[in-house]
Parts: sequence; C-alpha cells; structure tokens
Amino acid sequence: MHDEMSILRLILDASLLVQLVMLILVLASVASWAMMFRKRAQLRQAVEEAEEFEDRFWSGGNLAEIYARIEPTEEVDGAMERIFRAGFREFSRMRKQTGVPGEAQVEAAQRAMRIALAREEDDLEQHLPFLATVGSVSPYIGLFGTVWGIMNSFRALGMQQQATLATVAPGIAEALIATALGLFAAIPAVIGYNRYANAAERTAGRYETFMEEFISILQRHSHSTPAMPERSTERRSD
Repeated sequence: MHDEMSILRLILDASLLVQLVMLILVLASVASWAMMFRKRAQLRQAVEEAEEFEDRFWSGGNLAEIYARIEPTEEVDGAMERIFRAGFREFSRMRKQTGVPGEAQVEAAQRAMRIALAREEDDLEQHLPFLATVGSVSPYIGLFGTVWGIMNSFRALGMQQQATLATVAPGIAEALIATALGLFAAIPAVIGYNRYANAAERTAGRYETFMEEFISILQRHSHSTPAMPERSTERRSD
C-alpha cells in the first residue's frame, strides 16, 4: 500500500507535460485493449460463420436454393456468404443474357467476388494499424516524458547549493514511470497486432480458397444448359 501511494504521489507531483504523456499512454493502452477484445470476438465469429456456411455449401444441393436462403438475410449473413452471393448474383445475371460466352460469365462472377473479398479483408484488418501504431510509438512517447522529467530534475538540482540523492531521486523516479507506461502500452499492442494480423490473414485466405473452389464450380456450370443442375456442389475430398 505504501508503494502504491508512493507511485501515485510521484505521478501527482510530476510536471504537467509528464502527466500529459502518462495520460496519453494510459488512454492508448485502454483503447488498444478494447480493440483487441473486439477483434478477438470479430475473428471468432467470422470463423464460426465460415464453418457453418461451408457445411451447408459442401453438403450438396442446388446453388439457387442456397442463394435464395441467403438473400433475405443480407444484413446478418457472414462474410463467406456475402462473397458467394456476389458471385452467384453476377453469374446468374450474365447467364440470363443471350450470347454471353461461359468464360465471360465466370469472369464477371470472379470480378464481383474479388470486390466482395476486398471489402471483407478490409473489415478483418480494421483497427490493426492502430495496434501497430501504439506498439511502435508508445515507447518513444514514454521516453520523451522520461527525458523531459530528468531534464527538469537536473535543472532543479542546478539551482541548489548542495545536491543529494534524496533531492534528485523523486524527479528521476517520476520520469521513469513514463517509460514504464510506454512499455506497458506497447508490449500488449505488439502481441495483439501480431496475433490478430495472422488470424485475419488466415481467415482471408480461407475466403479466397472458397472463392477459387466456387469459381471452379461455376466454370463447370458455364458450359451446361441455362438451368442450374439440382446437385450443384460436391463435398471436397480431404
């Protein structure tokens, strides 16, 4: 309890600029933790939604029926469903037009899915640049507060005729707290960025793999009759 009160007293006795630096670092730490919890929930939900849709998609069935079940729930479906919907919608639109070759139908669907995939990748990477910024900048902000605090301590020391360790120690200690807060904000942010950036990349890769597999299915259908076959998807072999 005595140590906690001492640290609190050092913070309260610090100069205004050092206190401002500490406040910035605390706010950055709180914001980064909030974003990490949010990103964790988002990525977990994305994986669950992808698994659920893949189970439905690869269980076999009519593509038109799968599309019909997705379309009314446009606001609540998952990312993989949105990619599928974008490709199938464009493929169906091109297929209804006369004289459009099968390659053009597939290319149109592929472009639509690429656009949808880019949106989903942007959503997965949201807030990650902030974590990277906190992780890289916070130590330098803390170091700035430390340098400023030590500079003020030595200036005060120079105005005294007799200098002792007890005179200069509090100023140096309060300055070092800024460095500690900088590391406290930076280390979790760097760990969170590395972890969630990797998870976002894996999830985006999963979307892209599905898209390529779906394009293969559309390529087979593009050479068939305009009516969609009843059995339009096949379970992948592991």
